[in-house]
Amino acid sequence: RLSPNYPNPFNPVTHIPFSLPRASQVKIEIYNLLGERVAVLLNERKPAGSYTVEFDSRGLPSGVYVGRMQAGDFQSYIKMLLLK
Repeated sequence: RLSPNYPNPFNPVTHIPFSLPRASQVKIEIYNLLGERVAVLLNERKPAGSYTVEFDSRGLPSGVYVGRMQAGDFQSYIKMLLLK
């Protein structure tokens, strides 16, 4: 499960919580609205449990970003607002 980031809107750092019911290869990426990947926050195997990753947006312009989590066959998305 991918939970909403906090704080949202954010500047410049936000936290993205997620949980896994079983061990999985997890990839969390951030995209801008043009579909360009701007960050890969996580790409590793994790055991079951709850986690939080940090997204530091320094160097990125204000706007809407999309967080994407993929764990096995599961995919989930969140919308994030960066205000500078």
